[in-house]
Amino acid sequence: MVLRRPPDAGDILQGTLDMLIMRTLVMGAAHGYTIAQVIERTSENALEVEQGSLYPALHRLEDRGWLASEWGVSENNRKAKFYRLTAEGRKELNAATGRWRRMTRAIGLILGESSK
Repeated sequence: MVLRRPPDAGDILQGTLDMLIMRTLVMGAAHGYTIAQVIERTSENALEVEQGSLYPALHRLEDRGWLASEWGVSENNRKAKFYRLTAEGRKELNAATGRWRRMTRAIGLILGESSK
């Protein structure tokens, strides 16, 4: 994952890309290019997911049973692998989201932001 604005990509917490991919698939199956585009658009172009990060993450998530895939035809009539979130993936997404929110709240408190 590459950030177009600070912080540097190395500052992104481990597991964040996995969480973003799973969140993208909540609404339904998608192929890699679409997943990357949704993350980019939803982040208001602050995040760009490179293929060298995306596809290893998709394979890792599939190996863990959090995603399933099947081959299909993309909107431009090309063969593409479509990924979908599994029930186990939904559970992990909920857990990861909770961890993320607790961590960002804690960091915000340290930085002097008011708690809500």
